[in-house]
Amino acid sequence: MTVNNTATTAPLFAYYYIWFSHNSWARAKKDLPLIGAYSSSDPGVMRHQIEQAKSAGITGFIVSWKDTPLNDLRLRLLMQASAQEHFKLAMIYEGLDFYRHPLPVSEVAAGFRVFRDKFASSPVFYRVNGKPLTIWSGTWAYSYAQVAMVTGAVRPQLLVLSTEKDVAGFNRISAVTDGDAYYWSSVNPATNPRYEAKLDQMSRTIHSAGKYWIAPFAPGFDARLLGGKRAVPRDNGQTLRAEYTSAVRSSPNMLGLISWNEFSENSYVEPSKEYGHQSLDALRQLRVTTPPHVTAPAERSTFSAWPNVLRLLAFALTLILAVAVITFLRRRTSRRRRHHPDSSSFKPRNIS
Repeated sequence: MTVNNTATTAPLFAYYYIWFSHNSWARAKKDLPLIGAYSSSDPGVMRHQIEQAKSAGITGFIVSWKDTPLNDLRLRLLMQASAQEHFKLAMIYEGLDFYRHPLPVSEVAAGFRVFRDKFASSPVFYRVNGKPLTIWSGTWAYSYAQVAMVTGAVRPQLLVLSTEKDVAGFNRISAVTDGDAYYWSSVNPATNPRYEAKLDQMSRTIHSAGKYWIAPFAPGFDARLLGGKRAVPRDNGQTLRAEYTSAVRSSPNMLGLISWNEFSENSYVEPSKEYGHQSLDALRQLRVTTPPHVTAPAERSTFSAWPNVLRLLAFALTLILAVAVITFLRRRTSRRRRHHPDSSSFKPRNIS
């Protein structure tokens, strides 16, 4: 696969969560969506979100999922809305529970098989070399043998990426996965001088193995209401711009925006009451708008001043000519008045 490394051509997917009920918004939330405290079971909300995402250059959602009746219902609703809007989806399987403990490997294996058999055949899912894109969140918590057991059954039909956090982690399970989607939402690009180098190192390693790399970027982060200690300010959209630029420079096969609606960790780009459309406006500029070229001082030469000099000369000549014409007309009028002393009292003929 040819690696896409330009801002406008690399497919961009935003991580998307379907776990919201109307009551969810009362827990660990500093901000609320502009559209209100919605339920992830509302197809109208999904359509609205997809339209907003498309307007900012987002290719699709990486939807967080594991096999439960409610999640299955919501995934199908999202699939229907995406198909109607010609929008793409990928799936990230949540391999960790609420307390960040790994689920039983048998449950993970069963979940991937359910997705393969019940959902993956839909054309709404984004395909790479014919295979729907999937990601396994939490692979670092499983042994090589466990990962191999899960992926071995589905990799003939699915592309399965890990979520390892460094080169060593990727190399550990590279043989039984198809690449890596690093979910790094808490980095502060303004204070971490090794940030870009780490993304580049992971990209080189993953591509050298012939695998796929999804580079992460986020608008900011704050999980202190969940017990975390780190907060990354949004800086009026500059954090998103900086992280996007670093992600693009790592030559990704795809870009992973963290996130569309992770309101508990405050990494969302969905329009909100506190930030409005700030993140989508910044993303729209990065994905769609080509900034005008501004000539730097070093690019100017002696010859570049000549057009302005010529304009000034032309203006001066025009001014001299205009003065001469006005002087001539005044003198001519004065001579006529001397020959016709009553000319000032003449009136036009009445043509009524």
